[in-house]
Amino acid sequence: MDTIEIQRVVDIEDDNWWYRERRGIVARELRRIGVPGQAVDIGAAGGGNTRVLMEHGWQAVAIDSAPAAVDLCLAQGIVAYLGDARFLPLPSATYDLALALNVLEHVDDDRAAAAEIARVLRPGGTALVAVPCDMQLWSAHDVALGRVRRYARADLAGVLEGAGLRVERLWNWNVLLRPLVRWRRHRARYCEDMADAPPVVNELLSLVSAVERRLPVRSWPGVTLFARAYRPD
Repeated sequence: MDTIEIQRVVDIEDDNWWYRERRGIVARELRRIGVPGQAVDIGAAGGGNTRVLMEHGWQAVAIDSAPAAVDLCLAQGIVAYLGDARFLPLPSATYDLALALNVLEHVDDDRAAAAEIARVLRPGGTALVAVPCDMQLWSAHDVALGRVRRYARADLAGVLEGAGLRVERLWNWNVLLRPLVRWRRHRARYCEDMADAPPVVNELLSLVSAVERRLPVRSWPGVTLFARAYRPD
């Protein structure tokens, strides 16, 4: 993610439906884990998810490969380091939680990045991972964001399990919006991002996401794929 894109994320993420709803998923997972501990946010960008960790009592550190992202985190009082997801500048078996939200799809060697997640987790520690789902949705949007791939459920599970992690749960997000996303992105020859929606549309999309939380659709094809995994004792 370049400097311009990082700043754009920082400018919109507090109000934008996509970032807001994703933070809600992170918050719900933190409540499930319970007692906070040490956490690392890999690919932290402007530190939005790192702040969620800190607000829930976690001692969090941010890692990003972009100097601008690290500077933005530091300016907000977040402990942050410059680092590649494949070579994390962190000690082994230290963290109770590792976030890697929309990171693996940007890494050519995603298995090396997954192995680093497993390395820095203490035994019993949790990894929360999100990636874009399904190569059928591949479009100019993915190219513009510098993605290498989108994932099927079996692909993501294989990468995590190949790193020695045990997958507890896989689920899809933005299932109800998938038809709209597919139509919008495949009709365009350039990058179109639903994150840039006008205020009224922004609130409508947030409402759709809220409705989805109450429906048994998380095993259906979506736009984003989440995984919760842990490092075995």
